Amino acid sequence: MSKQKITLIDDLTEAQRAAEARRPSREVAEAAVRTLIQYAGDDPDREGLQGTPDRVVRSYEEFYAGYFESPADILKRTFEEVEGYDEMVLLKDIDFNSHCEHHMVPIVGRAHVAYLPNKRVVGISKLARVVDVFANRLQIQEKMTSQIANTINDVLEPRGVAVVIEAVHECMTTRGVGKKDVSMMTSTLLGAFRENSATRAEFMSLISR
Repeated sequence: MSKQKITLIDDLTEAQRAAEARRPSREVAEAAVRTLIQYAGDDPDREGLQGTPDRVVRSYEEFYAGYFESPADILKRTFEEVEGYDEMVLLKDIDFNSHCEHHMVPIVGRAHVAYLPNKRVVGISKLARVVDVFANRLQIQEKMTSQIANTINDVLEPRGVAVVIEAVHECMTTRGVGKKDVSMMTSTLLGAFRENSATRAEFMSLISR
């Protein structure tokens, strides 16, 4: 195992521990939601809002579950009996929901993830789970794209990794400039996908079909 790979796994594990250590109690979290309801101008004690703090905290446990999962662990189990297969493995149209770290409003999109195996492959559901781990955190799309690609690259050590994400940001569509039909695309290309124009073109052609 390379020093770079060990460092990545250690960093991801440490980030998971840090998230667990700084997490406040449920009571503190619910009190914070009550304060925000009051700031919005409403009464947290009126009938329709009495259960809202509990529901919001439970929804946060779903929205931000990625802080408490290790993407490196998800990719740990691989398979070497691939009969010499070394062509592209591509998972298209992975739906995800994330939240903007600047305004905490939804980012809704889809990811395309590909890699070129180096003697071993990983179960395709694991690629989707890695996308979800990073999506289920406060994010900016550029960082999320890089995190997914770098994690797959460092843990699987393939000959190349490509990640393209297209998403709609409600911080732009529902507030601020209010541009309703705008989506954002980002990409990270590593190894053969960056260095080989034919490989890159094949990937781009497949995800555009």
